[in-house]
Order: sequence, then structure tokens, then C-alpha cells
Amino acid sequence: MAGRATPSLSAAGLGRAADGARAHGRPGRARAHDYNRAMSTNRTVSTRYTSGGEYLTPVRIHADRAAGRLEIEWADGHQTVYDTVTLRWLCPCAYCRGEAGAPGWLDSSPTLTADQTRLVDVQLVGNYAIAPTWADGHHSGFYTFEQLREHCPCPEDEARRRAQAASGEGDHE
Repeated sequence: MAGRATPSLSAAGLGRAADGARAHGRPGRARAHDYNRAMSTNRTVSTRYTSGGEYLTPVRIHADRAAGRLEIEWADGHQTVYDTVTLRWLCPCAYCRGEAGAPGWLDSSPTLTADQTRLVDVQLVGNYAIAPTWADGHHSGFYTFEQLREHCPCPEDEARRRAQAASGEGDHE
């Protein structure tokens, strides 16, 4: 299985992909092959990322397991590429981030193993997030599209975040 690239996911046909997921006994979660089948439809995406805090939807998601990357193309043409180490450090689940005032596992600055950063699968969660499965078995983090766009590691977005921090904007996180 290692070395195989996960097929691309597309925002076109979200409902049909979820229907395919339900048919396979996975309510509300579409897998890559369900998405590929849904891609053949000509449905338009009703939610677009245009600026700031508006809800967003990617038009293409490609998990390249062999290269250790997750590539996202957004409706406004922006491209986001995460390496799997960075993606794992962003895990939003309660175990990794903590809950009820207790720190999470990632707060201890662990050294991540190869299995902890090797992407095995990616599933769609409704119309708002993806759920990666890692080789160590971890799969409880739902990465929202908003989170993935907000933390985009590209130079333009890094510069935007630095400018916001310098001006005092974006302190709501």
C-alpha cells in the first residue's frame, strides 16, 4: 500500500459522494473513490472562499501518500500544499490538542515517528472537513476546510499572518 497515491477529491458532487459513502456503510463520510465517481457530475459548488471569515470549500484535494503531501486547490485559485509532518502537527483532536484545560499530546513537543506522519487515507467529513488516517492508527482529527486554509504554509499566507499579527488583527484565534 505504501507508495500509492490517494486519488483526488473534488468539491463538485459533494452530495453524490456522501451518498456513495452511505451506500458503503459510512454515513456522512465519502472516500476518495466515491469522490472520483462524483467528479463526473457537473454540479456547481455553492460555497466559495472569497475573503476573510467566509466559509470555504476546496475544489480539489489530492493526498499524495508517496510524496507525503496533501494538495488543496481552492475556489479562488489559491493552492495549498501541506507536507504530512506539518499536517500532523495541526491535528485538532482532543488527544493532540487537549481538553478541559489539560494539555494535549502535541503540547509536550514529542518527536514524531515515521508512522505518525505517514498518511494512509483521507476521508471527507460532511461538506466541511477531512479526516486523515495515519499509519500509527490515529484518525480522530477532523481538519476543517477553514483551518486548512487559515494555516496554509505558502509564503503569501505566512506574510499575511505576520502582517495581521503586527497590526493586532486576527487575535480572535
